[in-house]
Amino acid sequence: MQPSLQINNLQLFRQHDLLLSVNEQINGGEILTIMGPSGSGKSSLLNWLTGSLPSAFHTTGEVYLNGNEITNTPAHLRHVGVLYQDALLFSHLSVAGNIAFAMPASNKKQRLEKIDDALEQFGLSGFGDRHPDNLSGGQQARVALLRVLLSEPKAILLDEPFSKLDVQLREDTRQLVFEQIRYHQLPALMVSHDHSDAEAAGGKIITLAG
Repeated sequence: MQPSLQINNLQLFRQHDLLLSVNEQINGGEILTIMGPSGSGKSSLLNWLTGSLPSAFHTTGEVYLNGNEITNTPAHLRHVGVLYQDALLFSHLSVAGNIAFAMPASNKKQRLEKIDDALEQFGLSGFGDRHPDNLSGGQQARVALLRVLLSEPKAILLDEPFSKLDVQLREDTRQLVFEQIRYHQLPALMVSHDHSDAEAAGGKIITLAG
């Protein structure tokens, strides 16, 4: 079956006010971009997709991942990865420890080999024992991406992940992220305020009203 994330007739309300309506299917390797001003419901849409929508909101509609309905599935069982605008690396863990934290259970040797291979692929060979606070912004962004990818998600959400990077680093990191989404054939939904992000994603763009 082709990987897909299907948002089926979603209507998202805050109290009694309709914030947004979305009815979309995102296939593997595609990136749907959601744009709109603050308060338009972008973050609430991501919260709904991850199963963490606050009780002040309610919805109608369903979400399907690879053909399976996950509308009421607990957050930790959804297999939906999220890349945030901050790397959110744990200061008490090494680079390898941060990546291993999200990985499916396997024996330690296999995990470390997989981490070493991934770090080498991302130009971070030998960084496993480094402290994350000693990394540059671009290196932290790559470690954060690796942590999401090695958790083996079935879909990925991008919550303005490039907004805190300078122009050149933003372009390089964005290219790496989008390449990995296409390589792994992950359905992806990105929230962004930046039109260059939306254009680089190369997929459909939905602009929400304020």
